[in-house]
Amino acid sequence: MKTKLTDLAISGGTPTFLEPLHVGRPNIGNRKRFLQLMNDMLDRKWLSNEGPYVQELENKIAEYLGVKHCVAMCNGTIALEIAIRALELKGEVIVPSFTFIATAHGLQWQEITPVFCDINPETHHLDHQAVEKMITPRTSGILGVHTWGRPCNVEALTNLAQKYKLELLFDAAHAFGCSYNGRMIGNFGRAEVLSFHATKFFNTFEGGAVVTNEDDLAAKMRLMKNFGFAGYDSVIYIGTNGKMNEASAAMGLTNLESLDEFIYTNRKNYECYKHYLNDINGIRLLRYDDREKQNYQYVVIEVDESETNLSRDQLLKVLHSENILARRYFYPGCHRMEPYRAYFPHAHLLLPVTEEVVKRVMVLPTGSSIDMQSIDTICQIIRLAVENGKEIRKILSN
Repeated sequence: MKTKLTDLAISGGTPTFLEPLHVGRPNIGNRKRFLQLMNDMLDRKWLSNEGPYVQELENKIAEYLGVKHCVAMCNGTIALEIAIRALELKGEVIVPSFTFIATAHGLQWQEITPVFCDINPETHHLDHQAVEKMITPRTSGILGVHTWGRPCNVEALTNLAQKYKLELLFDAAHAFGCSYNGRMIGNFGRAEVLSFHATKFFNTFEGGAVVTNEDDLAAKMRLMKNFGFAGYDSVIYIGTNGKMNEASAAMGLTNLESLDEFIYTNRKNYECYKHYLNDINGIRLLRYDDREKQNYQYVVIEVDESETNLSRDQLLKVLHSENILARRYFYPGCHRMEPYRAYFPHAHLLLPVTEEVVKRVMVLPTGSSIDMQSIDTICQIIRLAVENGKEIRKILSN
């Protein structure tokens, strides 16, 4: 246990952890079950092209979320691009800048202008009042993001979409297994896009899906993800290769069986962080609404430099020196990345909350690869760093 400034690695002390603690280590279900599925797949010699595991996974996800259709795809970005094209979005689409770059790229890749909108400082979601101010005759849709797995203000965005006759699509990459007003994420807007990347709560190694309750939209996306094939030799629509393979689906089927275990572990870690971080000045833990279903995949803090005497990045350096690989997230904002920085050089003037949040947010390690003792130790180091903020600033400035 480190109790004084000289104990810290940045002051010459020994790093607390011999092996790095990462953000985003994959949740992995029963290995024996997965290998059994893989052996069956190899015996069947059906590795791709809408195999039985993909079909089973789609059916089970649709049932779990209470939606009519799940269209599985090779990754979340392709799923987003296909959903955007299927909805025939064009012109401009309003989207947060505080999101992963793929959200903006999915639009720009199809020559649709992402119009970056500011966020609510408490939730980190689109500010619906700011959204309304950015609607123009060129606006065709709103793309909301359920950041951290906590749902957007779905009701407010739905009302705006209806009022201005806009398409509403949600990026639910963080939100598998979460709910809004008691209804599972996946049931809102025209469609919702899921990511099953290895770092997400639920993974298929690499994968994604679009879920929707619209029959025609689902049928259209099934054509689009398979080159437009409607039969053996019949191509009736433009498409691409967005198909999920059987190995990924086998991983998904395996992990579906362990969702409750993943949630239990994540929630236990979150509650542990909440307990130990509770009274540290200048550190705000983003809270989950326990009345809703949550996956608790992200432990997110904001660092208030005016109280900690340390910036978020300075605290990161302290943690990294201890082999605690906490991360900035969505930094510096899509609007400050190319090509958007060049396209919209003054966008930051319309994004004051985003500009502030990207400087404060930090995500801490969690998941099955970390135990409660390690969380206690991480929080002790954060506390020690904050208590010695001014001295650490001097050390880091040398």
